[in-house]
Amino acid sequence: MCFSRQVTTHLPRLLLLACSLFTAAALAADPPLPPTQVNTRAVPDKVKLGEPFTVEVVITHLKEQRYDLQPPAPTESFDVMDISRSRLDGADTATTTFKVQMAAFQLGKLTSPQLGFDVWTAQAEGTFSVPGTNVEIVSTLPPDADKTGAGLFDINPPVDVAVRTWRLLYALAIALAVALGAYGFMRWLKRPKPIALEAPKPVEPLEVRARKALDTLRAEDLPGKGRVREYYFRLSEIVRGYLGERYGFDALESTSPELLDSLRRLHTPGLPLEKLQDFVNESDFVRYAKATVDPNACKNAIELAYHIVQATTSTAAPPTPHAQLRVS
Repeated sequence: MCFSRQVTTHLPRLLLLACSLFTAAALAADPPLPPTQVNTRAVPDKVKLGEPFTVEVVITHLKEQRYDLQPPAPTESFDVMDISRSRLDGADTATTTFKVQMAAFQLGKLTSPQLGFDVWTAQAEGTFSVPGTNVEIVSTLPPDADKTGAGLFDINPPVDVAVRTWRLLYALAIALAVALGAYGFMRWLKRPKPIALEAPKPVEPLEVRARKALDTLRAEDLPGKGRVREYYFRLSEIVRGYLGERYGFDALESTSPELLDSLRRLHTPGLPLEKLQDFVNESDFVRYAKATVDPNACKNAIELAYHIVQATTSTAAPPTPHAQLRVS
């Protein structure tokens, strides 16, 4: 009887907890709202075999949402050559345009690969996919290739050429040698004078350069001047440049999911990954969704950057020779 009474007493709490967990899982799986409009087309929609064409996807969505293209999976028929992304914000909505340059290596009417997207908001994240679009791949040969003899043939074997005398070849070789000698002598006369180069200055340690960049940014007080978006752009660049040079990967050109995935796969003792993920999400919303934050959030963001440098300096490996840190 006592056990039954306890289960009855805690049953509402258990149901409330289960509903909360279900709601959180649903928010993490799908974006809060689907895009308002999606347009997909191939430009041009009829190309020759191996020639590049562009799959253009225009997504109209809520202004607070951010769409990132997942790397397209390779296929036997299509080769992805380049990817570009642009965004135009309106009053309540935004339009994000993705251009994926491809080339096809199979004749006929084909359908380009399906494209997947990561969707981010301040409260949740999810995925969204767009089906492929139709494109016709035609041959590079003219329609009457078989009749006119313009088809593809095997390479002809070598053919012997009769030479009556070698005197002309000797004369040409001597003339060429004299011309090359004269050219080399003129180049030697006009050679640049040797310049004494100064020894390169030693590069400061990575953590020193990172702290100097943070000190300069903090001294400018951009949030106090109403330039919060510029402040987060520069702070994100400093943090990404430091992490990329510290752990040896291209952090400046990585998307936010790619940056976090790379850091999770690497050995990063002392790095506060959870706080870094919060900073990356907050920075993206301020930079791309133009969200507003209070001065305390700006102060906490730069203090986290100082903490990341301090926490990873004592346990980090020697810096790589290719420096990525930029000081604006």
